Amino acid sequence: MFEQLGLSVPLLKGVEAMGYERPTPIQAQAIPALLEGRDVVGCAQTGTGKTAAFILPTLQSLGSERGIKALVVTPTRELAIQVEAVARDCAKHTHHRTAAVYGGAGYGQQKARLSKRVDLLVATPGRLLDMQGRGDLDLSGVKVLVLDEADRMLDMGFWPDVKRIIDLLPKKRQSLLFSATMSREVLRVIESTLSDPVHVEVGPKAVPVDAVDQVIYPVNSMQKNQLLVEMLRQQRDLDRVLIFARTKHRADRICKVLRRGNIPGAAIHSNRSQPQRQEALAGFKNGRYRVLVATDIVARGIDVDNISHVINYDVPNAPEDYVHRIGRTARAGAGGTAITFFAPEDVLGLREIEQHVGTALRCEDLEGFEYNDRIVPDPERAARRASRSPFAAHARRRASRGRMRRR
Repeated sequence: MFEQLGLSVPLLKGVEAMGYERPTPIQAQAIPALLEGRDVVGCAQTGTGKTAAFILPTLQSLGSERGIKALVVTPTRELAIQVEAVARDCAKHTHHRTAAVYGGAGYGQQKARLSKRVDLLVATPGRLLDMQGRGDLDLSGVKVLVLDEADRMLDMGFWPDVKRIIDLLPKKRQSLLFSATMSREVLRVIESTLSDPVHVEVGPKAVPVDAVDQVIYPVNSMQKNQLLVEMLRQQRDLDRVLIFARTKHRADRICKVLRRGNIPGAAIHSNRSQPQRQEALAGFKNGRYRVLVATDIVARGIDVDNISHVINYDVPNAPEDYVHRIGRTARAGAGGTAITFFAPEDVLGLREIEQHVGTALRCEDLEGFEYNDRIVPDPERAARRASRSPFAAHARRRASRGRMRRR
């Protein structure tokens, strides 16, 4: 129970109001270490309560001094909005105030919000550095730094900005890093940022929960649009579908194809304005759009319950992205189906995904659909899990370096 984790009464009231009955594994493991003031690296798949795992103990550590005392850095504006909403709910029965600043929204309005009391700030790197550079942001009192989805920030090229932000903060602080996936590269990059961190990993490499039914549909690249439309027409159980495309231009093209097929859908990617993104996400949540087409860059901020299916129109560039994509349809242990369109050029990508998740994905065909030239994977193929926990490998390398220094 949450009471046993050492949270204060006001935070427990917030937890109760949010509908949490008992802590999730990531919360049960991370919260006590955070309350002790330890630096923490947390890895857990999406939908496991990861945000509350770092927000709750962070709020408890803030004290009563005025000014920004906790900073959460996220890679996308959608994720910033989502994290701030969780923080606001958690802080409802405390005296703490939260805010979010991000690009694509009015600077003046965000500046005005910061002129009032803000204890916990959620920000994207670009807008944060912009406001600090103009003298509209004081980070001198930050006691807790949280880097959320650090692997995505590294992939998106934000790490130089993140390092600039870290240099602006007090040296004496608590630093936390949380993500749905974790790589050796991320651990290597952030090593100097953390002090003797506790590593919390829920599930090996955040492999998808068993509740996700993972299926591949072999298809020629030229037939993907036709297969997608026919699948959505035939299978009415695909009632709330999140489609992943490799690029923003392809996402727009998919939406045009859907509209021609009288299938209501919207696109969400970095070329869309903030109002356009919010309208697309709201329409998807309330059922106006049956389909939402997204790119990986913005997907980390999509927090929608009851997504029935995820469709990988394009095989992702990295198996970690596959893990995150299909986790959108397994929020908090719910079931769902992940469909991947497998084209002939995706042989290597499929092999890496199957090694990553440790299983060969089942092949299916759409009944009545006439397929052209394609490659169908061998149904007898096997997949071995590729590697051990990155935490364990990272710890072994650090220990080895320590032994070499002592010689």
